[in-house]
Amino acid sequence: MNVIIANKYRDALASLDIDVIKKLEGEFTVDEIVETFKNFFFQRMILDITALKDYKDIKTLQKLSLSLDMDRLILLLDGSPEVTNPEYLSDLISMRIYNFTMNIEGVNYLYNNPNSYRDVAQYHQLDTYHEMNAPTREVVEVYRESSVAQVIGFKNVTDGAGATSLIYIMKKQLERNYKVVALELDKRDFMYFDDKDMYSISSNELGNNIGKYSTKVDVILVDLNNNPAAESIVNDTIYLVEPSKLKLNKLLAQNPRVFERYKNKRIVLNKSLLSSHDVLDFEYETHTKVFYSLPPLYDQENNNSALDAFLVKLGFVRQSTETEDKKKGLFGLFH
Repeated sequence: MNVIIANKYRDALASLDIDVIKKLEGEFTVDEIVETFKNFFFQRMILDITALKDYKDIKTLQKLSLSLDMDRLILLLDGSPEVTNPEYLSDLISMRIYNFTMNIEGVNYLYNNPNSYRDVAQYHQLDTYHEMNAPTREVVEVYRESSVAQVIGFKNVTDGAGATSLIYIMKKQLERNYKVVALELDKRDFMYFDDKDMYSISSNELGNNIGKYSTKVDVILVDLNNNPAAESIVNDTIYLVEPSKLKLNKLLAQNPRVFERYKNKRIVLNKSLLSSHDVLDFEYETHTKVFYSLPPLYDQENNNSALDAFLVKLGFVRQSTETEDKKKGLFGLFH
């Protein structure tokens, strides 16, 4: 089901042949829209840009992008000079707003054929920097589609699901064949690992650090620490759930519909002793799909072979011959 937020183009949007679960008409602030839809599950949000107060200020769209999933947004622009100038469009792309158009036919097309970065890359001004005071604009998006470092973020869904320790263990495992750095946002837990390639930084330094290391290393692991802006920067995000009864019940007590926001996301059960049957029960009860189930790992182990299949599933592939496997270890190059 879909959401429509309309103002100037309400009549045109009313002609769309799609299922609509909720429709707002008028002019709204970003805070009003976010408060209405932050815990609301929808397939697509179709937003008439004139329904957004102060939409000609790019920071308004930036604020929206930090709180809602931009992959689900279709933005109908009004054709004004401020909104259609190349700098504005480039900034939209930097926020991962790829689905924008200036007519109702474009809305229909994007609904069935959503854009990827490749589809809008020609509008992205990679050599220009605009002050927006947030990390989403600092990062040069080209690394998503090129051969530079793979950037993987980790977020704890249940409290204390183990993102920090898992990053440390993964880093050691990957370093058998890759150059790896790890970044931790707004905390200083990495200092206790005594690892020279694990850095604690502030959120607004993330874009610059990705740019700094993206051509020097193969993999960048990021402890997101619940930073929504940072999630929009990394290539992939791993959402960690510790599937103990205590942790799950505490999470559901806070928000019974919390797992709706993680549909089609990469959910990893961490520190899990669930059987395959238990994992199926978890998927059924939460209406989600588990990407992988990791057992408890020992962080002082030099070779955590239990991670190998997980890393392969993430895209780190085996060497082509058994001899190479023995000589270089399990993992070869990215796909």
